[in-house]
Amino acid sequence: MSAKGTRETPRGAGPGMPETRRGDAGAALAARDPSRLRNVALVGHSGAGKSMLVEALLAATGAITRMGSISEGTTVSDSDPSAVHQQRSVTMSVAPILVGDIKVNLIDTPGYTDFTGELRAGLRAADAALFVVSAVDGIDAATIALWGECERVRMPRAVVLSKLDHPRADFRAAVVRCQEAFGESVLPLYVPAVGNTGLVGILNAPADGDPSSMPDGEEARGNLIEGIIAESEDETLMDRYLGGEELPLADLIKDLETAVARGSFFPVIPTSAETGVGLPELMALLTDALPSPVERITPAVMKLDGSPMKPLECDPAGRLAAEVVRTTVDPFLGRVCLVRVFSGTLREDSAIHVGGRGLADRGHEDHDADERVTHLYSPVGSSLKAVPQCIAGDICAISKLASAETGDTVSDREAPLLIETWNMPEPLMPIAIEGASRSDEDALAKSIGKVAAADPTLRLERNQDTHQLILWCMGEAHAEVVLDRLRGQGVKLQTVDVITPLRETFAGKAVGHGRHVKQSGGHGQFAICDIEVEPLARGEGFAFTDRIVGGAIPATFVTSVEKGVRSQMLKGVSAGFPVVDIKVTLVGGKTHSVDSSDAAFQAAGALALREAAAATKIQLLEPVSSVVISVPDEYVGSVMSDLSGRRGRVTGTTATDAEGTDISAEVPDQELVRYAIELRALTAGTGRFRRSYLRHEPLPK
Repeated sequence: MSAKGTRETPRGAGPGMPETRRGDAGAALAARDPSRLRNVALVGHSGAGKSMLVEALLAATGAITRMGSISEGTTVSDSDPSAVHQQRSVTMSVAPILVGDIKVNLIDTPGYTDFTGELRAGLRAADAALFVVSAVDGIDAATIALWGECERVRMPRAVVLSKLDHPRADFRAAVVRCQEAFGESVLPLYVPAVGNTGLVGILNAPADGDPSSMPDGEEARGNLIEGIIAESEDETLMDRYLGGEELPLADLIKDLETAVARGSFFPVIPTSAETGVGLPELMALLTDALPSPVERITPAVMKLDGSPMKPLECDPAGRLAAEVVRTTVDPFLGRVCLVRVFSGTLREDSAIHVGGRGLADRGHEDHDADERVTHLYSPVGSSLKAVPQCIAGDICAISKLASAETGDTVSDREAPLLIETWNMPEPLMPIAIEGASRSDEDALAKSIGKVAAADPTLRLERNQDTHQLILWCMGEAHAEVVLDRLRGQGVKLQTVDVITPLRETFAGKAVGHGRHVKQSGGHGQFAICDIEVEPLARGEGFAFTDRIVGGAIPATFVTSVEKGVRSQMLKGVSAGFPVVDIKVTLVGGKTHSVDSSDAAFQAAGALALREAAAATKIQLLEPVSSVVISVPDEYVGSVMSDLSGRRGRVTGTTATDAEGTDISAEVPDQELVRYAIELRALTAGTGRFRRSYLRHEPLPK
């Protein structure tokens, strides 16, 4: 970080002047030393300016010749057709820049809540986070919650105030909002100069000697120095400062950089992607203060059998351990995997092991495969530039891996291992889809696996009761992206209403007479049985009792009657839903010495159950889930009121550590189909919930 007081924006850092700073835009940026690497995730609310900030940094360093446009769909970060259509990021992307001799991998992440999976994948690949906050708008609750997540894992962070050139931009108010949301350790290092022509360093007196160019300069400088001293390991600094001693600027900057890398101090940099103001200062922060991969702890690793291993270090000569953080399907290159290498070196034409665990509940079965790296690339958004190797700490792309999915571990074939997976958000909004024709059903079956392999937040389910193909998504925007990708592969499909898998049961006792007698020359079919049916308590399932007297039906055919009853129970007796919680007693029947058979008595048993159902009332049962909803305290009343309108029963509340509450409730599944969207709207994006099947209960009239 520079000790200069004022840094003028260099020519070429803003739009319209990139040619003067253009480097070799066609060459891949190769890293040889992990200490000369920085992996930084840009996070923040959708529309805060993350993608345009990446564009400005790419243009300022000569990686691109001119900045793209979100409205025109020409930015490096947002090349996905869904991102162009929705005009917001829907996937994470990597854009490397070279600042001096340091390679900085800028990881642009989506800001919309539906794409939390991509956001967490970006944080997994990063060693630090830049929170991009608009100087015009406020800070949404989801960004505040994300700050808390980063705080729990001690991830180093910095705040970038974007859109400084906007007429309604208010630097001071934006800093106050950041401090209220993120804490008192969030302090600006610079303030905008008069006319927003550049930035003025707070630790220095204004370069032109005019105090008006630095509003509230002395107070801001004092707050910053005290904040640095509070995080310093030198216990004498505070006494020296209070004693009136002028502390050396170099010592303050050194302590500042240490505190930032440690994740205990969070600097604020004002910027404008349009004018280039603040970009030099931001690049200095990226390279001088944010940590390299060597300074961060690598994820836990284990053997293929799950037993723990000794932690690995970020060493290019160490054991290979890398992780797939994103997967796409290219029409020419096939499956392309974005990989963060934590240890070792990944080389072209090397033999690797690909292993995945822990996502079987989402349709991603545990798998292991030995493959070979044929092509290795350095990604620049959707563009790929060939590289011979990728060292520990860097990010690369591998094409044509047949089995790799997002979240998989890439290791050496001779020394395979697994990396502990990161926390995946649970998809809780169901979408039912079907092909427009039989041929489209076949195409859908082939394409859905490719889409699911690229998206660990998507869960596939073929419901055994309704036979619907259900896509469990994070929300409407996520569902739209998934459907667009399927249609982009030539699949004609349509969405249909999600059918709640109900159950049927008998409301009272009934008797049934099953007569299956047919004569058509030769051997006929003869089976007669009489049954009694009575309801059981909820959850008791099915019971079958034989009360035949005098051998009216042989034991072999008694079993046949039970098979027929069970078969009819699966098909339903009223609305086509499975029958549960009944007791069937076989009380009588007749056989024929020649024409009776197993098939005949199965048919008779099914007929008897249908006749019994016609003689009594059939009760429909709906599934009820146990739900735990986590919300900030301010929304507890609204959520509980909403639950009562959904026929939910609150069973308890528990206070959490971070001024929040967990609400436990029992809610019918029919009321939860769109709850992921409605809870988000009710709690300003801060509410989340988890659910598990509890039981079936009578459906109200």
